[in-house]
Amino acid sequence: MRLLKSDLAGWYRISEGLPKIVFLRRSEGLIVVVGYALCQIGLMSQFFNIHSENPQNRLVVQVADCLKQGGVVVYPTDACYAIGCSLDNKRGMDRIRRIRQLKEDHEFTLLCRDLSDLGLYARVPNPVYRALKQATPGPYTFVLEASKLVPKRLVQPKRKTIGLRVPDHQIIRAILEAFGGPLVSTTLSMPGDEYPLNDPFDIKTVLEQEVEIIVDGGYGGLDPTTVVDFTGPTPEILRRGCGDPTLFGV
Repeated sequence: MRLLKSDLAGWYRISEGLPKIVFLRRSEGLIVVVGYALCQIGLMSQFFNIHSENPQNRLVVQVADCLKQGGVVVYPTDACYAIGCSLDNKRGMDRIRRIRQLKEDHEFTLLCRDLSDLGLYARVPNPVYRALKQATPGPYTFVLEASKLVPKRLVQPKRKTIGLRVPDHQIIRAILEAFGGPLVSTTLSMPGDEYPLNDPFDIKTVLEQEVEIIVDGGYGGLDPTTVVDFTGPTPEILRRGCGDPTLFGV
C-alpha cells in the first residue's frame, strides 16, 4: 500500500491496488478516509490487455468506471487506436489537446454504441438513416447537424455540425456499452508523426504518464475512418480512409 501526497493541500491518496484509490485527509493528527476514486487520475497509466474478440467484462467495467470518474483512455477501434474521454469531461478534452498539440478548434468525434445512440446527438433524416444503417457499425465518420444534447464546445461553430461514428470493434463496443453513452474521441496521432501509433507497447512508452488507462487490443490500423458529410443534398466524401466510399454511391 502506497501513501501519496495529493495535488490538494492536506490531502493524501492510498493506492489500494488497481483501479481504486482511497482519498485521505489529515485531521488533528489522524488520517481520515474521506472517499475513493475508481481510477488513478494523474498517476502512471494502467495497461489492460483485453481480448479483441471476447473482451473480459471485469476489465471493460474498470475502463468504463475510469471514464465516468474523469479519466482519459486509449483504446483500439476498427480504424486506428484512439484517445478519448466522456462527453462532459472538458478537462479531459483539454488534456487530449495538449497530448496531441491540437488547436482549440479541432473537431472531435463522438463514438456511439449504435444508431439509436447516434440519433440522440445528431439530426438524422430518414433517407440519411437508411444510408447510415447499411454502413454501421463500420470505419466511417458521419458529419451531421448536431442536436441540442451536444455541448457547444464540440459543435462546428459555423455549420453547427458534429462528426459521429459507430465503431465495429468488440473492445470499444463493449466499453461504450458498459459506459452507457458516447465518448469524445480522436485518432491517436502524435505531433510530427506521419501515421498514428498502432503498437500498444509504443503507446505505453509515449503515454504512460499522460493517460489513466491504455487498452492493449493488439496491433491497430494505420488508416483513419472515411469521413462522409450528410449535410448537403447528396453525400460528400471529405476524407477517404479504410471505409469503402462506394457504399454511399460516390
